[in-house]
Amino acid sequence: MNTQSPSYIFRWQHPFSLEQGTVLPELQIAYTTLGTLNTNADNVVWVCHALTGNADAASWWSGLIGQGCFFDPKQYFIVCANVIGSCYGSTGPLTVNPLTGSHYYADFPEVTIRDMVRAHELLRKHLNIKKIHTCIGGSLGGQQALEWAIMNPSLIEHLVIMASNAQHSPWGIAFNEAQRMAIYADPTWCEPRPDAGLNGLKAARAMALLSYRNYEAYQLRQQETSHDKLTGFKAASYVQYQGEKLTKRFNAIAYVRLSQAMDSHNIARGRGEVPEVLASICAQTLVIGISSDILFPTIEQKLIAQHIPGATYQEIDSVFGHDGFLVEYEQIAAALKLFYQSNALRVAA
Repeated sequence: MNTQSPSYIFRWQHPFSLEQGTVLPELQIAYTTLGTLNTNADNVVWVCHALTGNADAASWWSGLIGQGCFFDPKQYFIVCANVIGSCYGSTGPLTVNPLTGSHYYADFPEVTIRDMVRAHELLRKHLNIKKIHTCIGGSLGGQQALEWAIMNPSLIEHLVIMASNAQHSPWGIAFNEAQRMAIYADPTWCEPRPDAGLNGLKAARAMALLSYRNYEAYQLRQQETSHDKLTGFKAASYVQYQGEKLTKRFNAIAYVRLSQAMDSHNIARGRGEVPEVLASICAQTLVIGISSDILFPTIEQKLIAQHIPGATYQEIDSVFGHDGFLVEYEQIAAALKLFYQSNALRVAA
């Protein structure tokens, strides 16, 4: 059984400079916690969420986080913060700009993974967390976790990167741009209202699902049982449904800004070359790849593991492609348990 994570808002009432030069007049960060910080303050697990995720990690990662799960709040103090640029409570397109008194909407500036991590740093200091036992994330969440381990090398003791990369690939950027083109084609997307661009977002999500899964997954779940159909195909209904489902919980402008942040992810920017930057990471590291992931193929995780000193690579066999990092929690828990035991770490009972 999982416990609903208590939700909080941290407010930073000072200017916050973004990497591309714009300054946000202030910040707010929505976050949740589960469990209690122990006496030694050494049981913090910080979860970094993916593109359309939110701060309630126990709701979307219920197989890993919650009572009786691998990361059990009886043992760990679990923190998850919504990234800036999102639409789940942190400063983003739906926030009111205090300088204008109006919502940002499409005027909200582009943010980067480094901006997200710097915002996490403000929250970490507010919570008086001096050490993170484990920082874990998949996809865009893995990009955050990796960047954080580079920006603050002594902070994170154990780093877990899943289905992510050190630099977003041309392949991934092309997928994201195609989705943004769908949103841009919606004539309402720049209109100053919260539901702007929703038809475009629906189409973008349908495109994204092609990269999140793969041929085998669609064959397994969306194959027709009749040879006589001319229309009404299961696969078509599936992507229509998933697109509609996202429009009920997400915002098109936030989707554009977060996908742009993913595109700009490059740990080598201003630092040298990728291998030498990875070599600077001090955390004991587990890198997990998904065998059938076509969006973040395993070659990207193997590169990370190859260059982080002492890193461990584990590959999960799954038909669910990139989405495997969200659904294959039993295999992920087994990989985590092996990693923790090999490093003589505490594991959840």
